[in-house]
Amino acid sequence: MIERKARRSARIGTFAVVHEVYFEQFEGLRENLERYHRDFIAMLKKNDVEVVDYGIIGNNTASYDAAARMKSDGLDLLMCNMITYATSSVFAPILMESNLPMVLVALQPRTAMDYSRANTFMQLENDNICSVPEFTGVAVRLGKKIHDVIIGTLYDDADAEREIAAWCDIAKVLNGLKGVRMGLMGHTMEAMYDMHADPTALSAAFGLHVPLLEVDDLLAVYETVTEDEIAAKIRVIDEEFDMPEPKSDPLTTKLTDADKYQAAKSAVALDKFVEKYKLTGLAYYYEGGADSLHRKVASTLIVGNSILNAQGIPMCGEYDIKTCVAMLIMDRLGIGGSFAEFHPIDFDEGFILVGHDGPHHLVIADGKPVLRSLKKYHGKPGHGASVEFKLREGPITMLGITQTYDGKMKFVVGEGQSKAGPIPPTGNTNTRGFFEPDVKTFLKQWVMQGPTHHYALGIGHHADTIAKIASVLGIECVIVR
Repeated sequence: MIERKARRSARIGTFAVVHEVYFEQFEGLRENLERYHRDFIAMLKKNDVEVVDYGIIGNNTASYDAAARMKSDGLDLLMCNMITYATSSVFAPILMESNLPMVLVALQPRTAMDYSRANTFMQLENDNICSVPEFTGVAVRLGKKIHDVIIGTLYDDADAEREIAAWCDIAKVLNGLKGVRMGLMGHTMEAMYDMHADPTALSAAFGLHVPLLEVDDLLAVYETVTEDEIAAKIRVIDEEFDMPEPKSDPLTTKLTDADKYQAAKSAVALDKFVEKYKLTGLAYYYEGGADSLHRKVASTLIVGNSILNAQGIPMCGEYDIKTCVAMLIMDRLGIGGSFAEFHPIDFDEGFILVGHDGPHHLVIADGKPVLRSLKKYHGKPGHGASVEFKLREGPITMLGITQTYDGKMKFVVGEGQSKAGPIPPTGNTNTRGFFEPDVKTFLKQWVMQGPTHHYALGIGHHADTIAKIASVLGIECVIVR
């Protein structure tokens, strides 16, 4: 019943390059190369992206003309299709003028030449790699960056298709960062120095805007919630969550009707709040006075947050906007993005519990997530419904965004494995995280990078892809291995 609100999309520009003298010399070459270019575009489109094709560019004048169009076409990424040898003069103007991340793609139509029938025509059809060093060398001299070179074959090359798909996902992240309104509401927990962040530094690093919102803004829409809206949200909760009997933790009880009702009402208010202020995401924390409406609403957003995360709108507590951005990046990669931190280590089995008491991405849950009523939120004021689930078994990736001494953003990335086994029935999300070479060594290396204590948690191994995103954004990235 949970439908995604934020679409994962991207607009990728592509152009092919050629030394156009060849077309005068070899009849039929243009038609063959045009066909190969169309097949490459079809490969791109399989990744659910919009492709803007600028055709085959064979001279310097056409290159400048294409660059002018690219600048106004709202592209997220450029892919240069190296269909044969081309002089760098057909490429340099685009690299200089477009100011877009650039990937070179050199995919031969043949896995090898038929040497018994080999000729110059056949060589030119498969000369995809020939001018790549010329292009990368010129890029260095121009002070520009080529972000990747994809080398392989045009047909039946699973590795090349995976690399293309990864860059399509990266383009979706870059698209997802455009026009971002990452709201901040409330304040940091008074003692958490690592949660502080300068909104202008975030704007500089990611190009986003940070609306500064009041809890009273949320209360204003809370007062407009109707009983019909609450009933509709309760139907979603009943469909998407289990509400089991409590187990070993005395802080938990079976979800009460009152807590379910309050979670549903707060979730509806949160939906309206996000819509009213056109938020891409929200980081918040607020305590409010005892028995105040401020505390009642601000402390009962966990269920609504988790549903919104599944809809592509990252929400996180403890005012941690840096991790909220990390959650957005993971969501646009299509790998989840739960709000997480480290919990106790199991030295007997060699893993660490990875989770949090706050918002989670329901799409990456192992089975139905659980709702429990908590008599108190440990370390924070308030009580009510809380979300508990395990991540799917298999590879996992963590992305932490922190700041360095000079105020610049830094990515800290790690990969591990989520494995089956019991988790504490505390109303919090947890998974059993196993890391190489062993949990203690990994944790020591992780913490020595100066991360915040939160990070975004997703499924699959995507450290290399995230490192490429950091490279495009000009952000330092350390992969802990």
